[in-house]
Amino acid sequence: MLIRILALLFALQACLMAEEPKRPNILWLFSDDHAFQAVGAYGGRFGDLDLTPNIDRIADGGMRFDRCYVGNSICAPARATLLTGKHSHLNGKFDNKDTFNHDQQQFQKILRQNGYQTAMVGKIHLSGKMQGFDYWEVLPGQGRYWNPVFITEQGETTYKGEHSTDVITRNAVDWLENKRDKDKPFMAMVHYKAPHRNWQPTKRWKEKFKDKFFPEPETLFDDYEGRGFAAKNQEMSILKDMTMGGDVKAGQPERKAELAGIDKDDPKALTRLKYQWYMRDYLACIAGVDENVGKLLDYLEESGLAENTIVMYSSDQGFYLGEHGWFDKRFMYEESYRAPLVVKWPGVIEPGSVNDDLVQNIDFAETFLDLAGIEAPDDMQGESLVPLFKGETPTDWRKSLYYHYYEFPGFWHAVRRHEGVSTARYKLIRFYGADVPDGEEWEFYDLEKDPQEMRSVYKDPQYESEIAELKQELIRLKDYYGVPDDFGGKPLK
Repeated sequence: MLIRILALLFALQACLMAEEPKRPNILWLFSDDHAFQAVGAYGGRFGDLDLTPNIDRIADGGMRFDRCYVGNSICAPARATLLTGKHSHLNGKFDNKDTFNHDQQQFQKILRQNGYQTAMVGKIHLSGKMQGFDYWEVLPGQGRYWNPVFITEQGETTYKGEHSTDVITRNAVDWLENKRDKDKPFMAMVHYKAPHRNWQPTKRWKEKFKDKFFPEPETLFDDYEGRGFAAKNQEMSILKDMTMGGDVKAGQPERKAELAGIDKDDPKALTRLKYQWYMRDYLACIAGVDENVGKLLDYLEESGLAENTIVMYSSDQGFYLGEHGWFDKRFMYEESYRAPLVVKWPGVIEPGSVNDDLVQNIDFAETFLDLAGIEAPDDMQGESLVPLFKGETPTDWRKSLYYHYYEFPGFWHAVRRHEGVSTARYKLIRFYGADVPDGEEWEFYDLEKDPQEMRSVYKDPQYESEIAELKQELIRLKDYYGVPDDFGGKPLK
């Protein structure tokens, strides 16, 4: 009798174990400065060029997010937010120069404590020893495109004659295939240096792009007449600030010939030529990333991992591809504020679906934990995107986003400090500091009527009530997120 009871108990236990859902693997793919307008799935002026067929595979098989934004559009702070789920004022990483405190709570530490294998391969741009990863192999600082040096627990390795994009993918696949514990679910973060300035693609893609001509943005020759002091006094101009040497490599033989064929004293002609050189290098870097994304997707399918692996692709922020005559990021204007995000979750996300809820990079850490069935700590500031993946927008989902850029005065680009709030239709920006006229300057945009943000309507009486509402919302968000009231400008009222 006892034997029969024990047999029944063992059978019941086996049945319960069989019914317990297997926790999903997570493959997080991340690039540096990849503009959403340079992802095929988002259309736009590059939409017909088939630039990113493999990133588009993720979108086609899953969900494209059309309103994914960042809280501080600059590399290292965006990565600190990715790991901590907190805005810059709480994780302590305000700009690229600040030291990041690795001892603080980070999502990968929690995943690891709850049975996940964790790995980070590529660019993280947070100096110091990584924590919470079973395996990490990262570029020091910005890292190099060619002959990259990687740091691990054991020391440094230099990959002579190789390109960082190819090395990152190969090492990520090697970890997936040979170094992880295959009895555990994994969280693998694969971070590419490309397409960060100064845009050095692999030779194969540079050759393919060397003669291509790319459409210009409508705002390439923006005169900033409709904007304020900050837009007029940045150092992000393709014409004035993009260097002829390191940035657009004008000394290369074929480019010397092109330069000789234009009137170099004509600013529009020179801007147009520099823009083409910029796009050839930048988009060739993108093509190299996309090629390697394809290798990772193929590996998942060939290894049988695809069915239970969630794949997410994003970038640390957006980027200007000639819009407003600019390159780089930093501003709260749409091209740098908005980032690409595509997600594939077989059997859960409806293929080819599109989401237009307001999401932000503070949400990623909580999403990773939720995917693993782990409750997020109270001090994380985002929201899990898992309900959105399932096509279910919570009734209390946010209607506004907070933004704050801190790096001024700084070494790069002279973008003034500013904070702001945005909704699906409106955007209110407050530039502040001693270098701004009267210590404070406001801009307000109706994105429905002016999607390219060409003219601030802050002084237009027609928007008086909307501006007042957004000022109150900015105050509310600062209180909600625990942001100190004043960073050098006038206190908000």
